[in-house]
Amino acid sequence: ACDFLLAQLFCAHRSIPPASPSSAAPVPGGCYLLLCIGDIIRVPARTGKGGGLQGRRGIRLNGGENSFMVIDSLRRGTPRDWGRTLWESADPPPARTTEINMKKKIRAIQYGVGPIGASIARLMRDKQAVEIIGAIDTDPAKVGKDLGEITGAADAPWNVRITDGAKEMLSDAADIVIHSTSSHLPIVADQLLACLEAESCVISTCEELAYPFRKYPELAARLDAAAKDWGVALVGTGVNPGFVMDKLVLTLAAVSQRVETARAVRIVDASKRRLPLQKKIGAGMTVEEFRAQAAAGVIKHHGLPESVAMVSDGLGLGVDEIIETIEPMVAAERVVTEYLTVEPGRAAGVHQIARGLSGGTQKIYMELRMFVGAKDSGDTVELTGHPNIRIVIPGGTHGDIATAAVVVNTIPAILDAPAGLRTSRDLPMGFFPPAAKP
Repeated sequence: ACDFLLAQLFCAHRSIPPASPSSAAPVPGGCYLLLCIGDIIRVPARTGKGGGLQGRRGIRLNGGENSFMVIDSLRRGTPRDWGRTLWESADPPPARTTEINMKKKIRAIQYGVGPIGASIARLMRDKQAVEIIGAIDTDPAKVGKDLGEITGAADAPWNVRITDGAKEMLSDAADIVIHSTSSHLPIVADQLLACLEAESCVISTCEELAYPFRKYPELAARLDAAAKDWGVALVGTGVNPGFVMDKLVLTLAAVSQRVETARAVRIVDASKRRLPLQKKIGAGMTVEEFRAQAAAGVIKHHGLPESVAMVSDGLGLGVDEIIETIEPMVAAERVVTEYLTVEPGRAAGVHQIARGLSGGTQKIYMELRMFVGAKDSGDTVELTGHPNIRIVIPGGTHGDIATAAVVVNTIPAILDAPAGLRTSRDLPMGFFPPAAKP
């Protein structure tokens, strides 16, 4: 029995003789049709520049094993390999293998070359399946320079120039744009929309994009609609939000039969982190300066309410109110980092708490203590229910290393995701091996 999508495919081919694994019947145009029950076919989301097939979305038919690829006759050629897209011709499908292979060399653009963007670019460079074709940044000190040299890569130069011409760079038809420019979604919305219009999938480190549906529902809907219009997907992710205080919590719940409350506590020694982060958490300010800047929304870690909302929706906890408080962590002694000095009595960082309430009852508790000089760094996640679960990561998850890792490891998943605005809750997370073959 064929499902509706397969019936549509038959209609598109009109009169097609039967085909089987042992003898594929030729169809008009020199192509072959192999019936597929259970694997992925690639359907063009739209006709792109010059009339070429630009679709990148995968659609899965009825589940099953030992299936064959449905080959579209829109383009001439022989049967394609497993996992090939419609616009690629290759030999007949080989036997299945457990080796991880990418469908093709992934063309990537790095948008934003600050400390995090540089770390991401270096990690992408290690992946055989990724080709960095360009980089975008508005810093005059970086424009025109080689990306490898700016990122401090050992194998520089890369012969990849940084440009401030985003429109021109995005027109180069990248498969993926890695976006790392700001934590505030309204500030980067136009940048993201431009990436989508260029028909590129997007992974952004913008914390407010991680789960924007409560804080920015209209903007989230606009981004989702634009991504679907252009047949691509985007996601906001990183270490937190994106993993420690949301995805990890939801993953642990997979072994629960019932979850009543969730709790996550993250303690980070910011003295080992980059200067922009130390400034963002107010390290070195007087307590009065800290409180004033926190009230203005300048000093804070972005993303805690987004994590609460994601966990609530993922666990069905029905949170209808999110309360967030921000206080300074005050230095008890002099702390010297690579970038600044914090005297006793001054702010060393943030103590941030977000609570998710349902009908006035606390269902989710998330606490972040991120300050220079922290002695007890670690991540703790607890679920109460059946059974109770607790996990501790001594020393914690290194923020900068993990952010680059999560972003780059998400590349295969977002390229295979349905078009639209996605979250780390939606996507499978795993390791992207450096030797994965294009």
